[in-house]
Amino acid sequence: MPNKVDILGVNVDSLTMQEAVEQVEKFIEAGTPVLIATANAEMLMRATYDEELKEILNGAAMVTPDGAGTVWAAHHLGFAMPERVAGYDLAQNLMAEASQRGQKVFFFGSAPGVAEKAKAKAEQLYPGIEICGVRNGYFKEADEPAIIEEIKAAKPDILLAALGVPKQEKWLWKYKDELGVPVSIGVGGTLDVMAGVMKRAPRWMQKAKLEWLFRGMLQPKRAGRLMALPKFVLKVHASKR
Repeated sequence: MPNKVDILGVNVDSLTMQEAVEQVEKFIEAGTPVLIATANAEMLMRATYDEELKEILNGAAMVTPDGAGTVWAAHHLGFAMPERVAGYDLAQNLMAEASQRGQKVFFFGSAPGVAEKAKAKAEQLYPGIEICGVRNGYFKEADEPAIIEEIKAAKPDILLAALGVPKQEKWLWKYKDELGVPVSIGVGGTLDVMAGVMKRAPRWMQKAKLEWLFRGMLQPKRAGRLMALPKFVLKVHASKR
């Protein structure tokens, strides 16, 4: 297993995308249900005041550095972290593997109709992939037993949940053992991007580590959430002292 770096009390894995994919394949082979989280600065900031989220992240089998802020924090604290392992890119890599290995994937989350569009996109991108089920993320507590049964009946190897942070992590953690899915991952806006309902930052902005800014411009509602970034920088700086 890769080294873990403590960033504001959350243990984040220091690893490359390739290593992350290889580790997930080992988890699938082992078959014991695990949670994988993709931690950006916003999630790590949230974990500083959401004790339940922090405990879940530190109980997860793998926490990838999703975002330039997480990689910067590790480097600032004096630790090696080779690259960002974004949730969207991890999901794409795992689906490419799944199509080769005959593994089944379940899409859970986003608005009604989005998971179906994401499924069509996945089938186009990864010929032979088996998306064994889709379910939108709009549900009440009373709907949960039926959702759990639907996922269990589909027997996926990988469950991609796009319910937003921290709902997706808390939901997956709560039902991890009952679902019995080898690998569950909270993937935020991944299905929205695949379905074409949300744009991803252009490649140059991703390379310049400005994806957070692009999301803020695209969704003014997120502007308040973007304030987590300067606070994160200050908090990491203070934790170094």
